[in-house]
Amino acid sequence: MKKTNRRNNKVKAFNLQEMLIVLAIIGILLLIAMPSLMPLITKAKSTEAQLQLKAIYNMQTTHRYMYSKYSMDFYEIDYEAPKTVKDNGQANYRYEIIEATNNSFKARAEAVTDFDGDGIYNVWEIDQNGNPKQIVKD
Repeated sequence: MKKTNRRNNKVKAFNLQEMLIVLAIIGILLLIAMPSLMPLITKAKSTEAQLQLKAIYNMQTTHRYMYSKYSMDFYEIDYEAPKTVKDNGQANYRYEIIEATNNSFKARAEAVTDFDGDGIYNVWEIDQNGNPKQIVKD
């Protein structure tokens, strides 16, 4: 029977100091990259508002075809606004119908969080023409 030497069975690995140095370097690189990525993050989050406003537009249009008027009530058009992050949901915007008449409507999406930390909250609106417009840029 062959004896094995325990010293020859070492597994090569990184020590704790090497791992901490690598994590510190990654952290510094992220801090350098974050300011340039913020506009991209804001743009990606604003896509939510545009999609939800388009859904409201489609439901308002359907409601108008059926009842010859736009509605001020989400319940009437069968729209359920998603829960915001402040209400333990995932939506970054709060939605509301600002005005609705027989011939026109306007809906608004207001951000509930400040995406880039500058104190300005993103706002989008849509009307009976169906084109989302950014009212306040974050």
